[in-house]
Amino acid sequence: MKKNLLLTGLTAVAMFFASCSDDDTSQINITNGGDGGNGNQDNVIGGTLSEDLTLTANETYTLSSALIVPTGRTLTINEGVVVKANAGSDVYIAVQQGATINASGSASNPIVLTSNVATPNAGDWGGLIILGRAPINSVAGGDATSTSEIGNLPYGGSIENDNSGTLRYVRVEYSGGSADASSENNGFSFYGVGSGTTIEYIQAFEGKDDGVEFFGGTVNASFISVVGAQDDSVDWTEGYTGSLTNVYVRHGVDHDKGIEGDGFNTDIGNNSDSGFFSAPNITNITIVGRGSSNENEAIRLRAGTRALFTNVELSGFAEAFDLDDEDGENITGSGVTANETGVTDILFTDVTLRLKNDTGAEFTEDDFFSGIDNGTGTDYDTWSAGWVRN
Repeated sequence: MKKNLLLTGLTAVAMFFASCSDDDTSQINITNGGDGGNGNQDNVIGGTLSEDLTLTANETYTLSSALIVPTGRTLTINEGVVVKANAGSDVYIAVQQGATINASGSASNPIVLTSNVATPNAGDWGGLIILGRAPINSVAGGDATSTSEIGNLPYGGSIENDNSGTLRYVRVEYSGGSADASSENNGFSFYGVGSGTTIEYIQAFEGKDDGVEFFGGTVNASFISVVGAQDDSVDWTEGYTGSLTNVYVRHGVDHDKGIEGDGFNTDIGNNSDSGFFSAPNITNITIVGRGSSNENEAIRLRAGTRALFTNVELSGFAEAFDLDDEDGENITGSGVTANETGVTDILFTDVTLRLKNDTGAEFTEDDFFSGIDNGTGTDYDTWSAGWVRN
């Protein structure tokens, strides 16, 4: 099988040089028996695809540099594939606008994107980046785009049902390397990804930055596990309006929020005049903290975000929900008073403060919560069996 893959790789390189010899785009590099920088006799991949690429089931690959899937190309990753990324924040997989990733593992044979370092640690490499053409609020105008923190790749547009492909039973480990103080990789970064994309059964494990982050877009995601993220486990911003269903978060020793939800990108200022805030629906979610004696927050909502939560279980936090407004603007709080933000059915265990209101609006716990003690969270033990790390 490796011999056939080598021939395919050489063909890809040859076709690339024939068609792209006059530009500076790097070619896809697939070799057999490369050391991957760590003595492994694996297939080595990296560069920009010049044709579609399929990674063979149950094979191991070394990611030597950024692997870019450009517009019109498809990356297929079959079940049981393990991709070991060499160290560096510039080593990541990015699926650009108009490109497709089809990564379909199974509960018994997941796809694993991990570190190629002998003793892996959070932040060893970049992570998985997908960029789509769905709406974002960080720019104004139908098909206007922004650019990603990593790679300066375009994302955003007006295609709500844009389809970037499928992620199913995919685990990303030891990701989150930072290029600089303001450019950070996550486990999974979804930039303007549309609702035509399928995302289910994904895990971010022991990442340096956020586990899963949504930069605008409309994509729905389900069966999400984030264990040991050192920054926020789940993050949204720039007008994300999809739904998240069956979410499990467990904090490690180093962590920040279980969820940090922003209505707009606070790094570039209030873009609420572009017409909308983030407004996801979150159903069946469990967040496990380190105990109420620690200074920690389960969920922070700010910068005008709206969010409707249903069936929530929070345990081990000093603060459950912290709502903030930016620069005295009454925009986050107004979502509560307009019944666009709130919680239905929730269970608190070892939580000191249920609600902290730092907005300009007046509301009480009874306005924000309904069905206290009725929450059960997600049935993690059932849907995580066999494919996650704990």
